[in-house]
Amino acid sequence: MESYAIAKMQRISPIKARLVIDLIRGKNVNDAKTILVNYNTKASKLILNVLNSATANAVNNEGADESKLFVSEARVDAGPVMKRIMFDSRGYIGHKDKRTSHIVVRVKER
Repeated sequence: MESYAIAKMQRISPIKARLVIDLIRGKNVNDAKTILVNYNTKASKLILNVLNSATANAVNNEGADESKLFVSEARVDAGPVMKRIMFDSRGYIGHKDKRTSHIVVRVKER
């Protein structure tokens, strides 16, 4: 049995979030939570919320044992980009792209 959780439109760059999500892929859920709690970034807080939600879905909906769960899939997809302009020198217009991410975490019982 497999459960998952998705957080869409999170205001963090996918490149920054992928650095953190690579740390928990394939790990036991308790180990992954420990890693994310001790890793002090915005991405780790967002991913921890998604991991907690996926774990709760597995325990409450599927009746899984939390100690046997592991992260079977963890990925960050690029969401839409909010394009903002920034006035530059000599009459030019610069761009400041504000990127978003979709965070997907799947947990499975071992």
